[in-house]
Amino acid sequence: MKIVLYPDPVLRRGTKAVDDTSPWKERAREMFDLMYETQGVGLAAPQVGISEAVLVLNPTGDKEKPEEELVLVNPRIVSRKGKEWGQEGCLSFPGIWGDVQRALKIVVHAIDLDGQPTEFVAEDFLARVIQHEMDHLNGVVFIDRFSPADKIRTRNQIEELEDRWRSQHASR
Repeated sequence: MKIVLYPDPVLRRGTKAVDDTSPWKERAREMFDLMYETQGVGLAAPQVGISEAVLVLNPTGDKEKPEEELVLVNPRIVSRKGKEWGQEGCLSFPGIWGDVQRALKIVVHAIDLDGQPTEFVAEDFLARVIQHEMDHLNGVVFIDRFSPADKIRTRNQIEELEDRWRSQHASR
């Protein structure tokens, strides 16, 4: 399992709902391992090349705090409150950071790895991480939500990522 880099088409494809969570028990563990290895706090299935509606996150980014780990299958945000700009990065966009506006408080519906429904409130940084990862499930990447200034500031870095990806995939 490896991180898919922008502009790989899988990042824009969107996802399908998961009916059977059983294959995801092992996959989620692999995703957590990869997330920790790359110093991330969240990872969505499209970022590892799988077009299914699953994300993993640990807002601490600390593998020594497994009690903070969340796996969300078929997540939906059913309520949003407040708005705040904050800086984000993304494992599929190495070295690129920018300001993104997100809701401060969200209510999330999802199912867990046992197929059980769950609903919870997330606020502040946790809410930001969930919204970022859920965007991946819908084919939206964080640069789409950058402030106008950050879109301009990161243009060359994004073009470099696109050129590198094209050159690596030209012979395929």
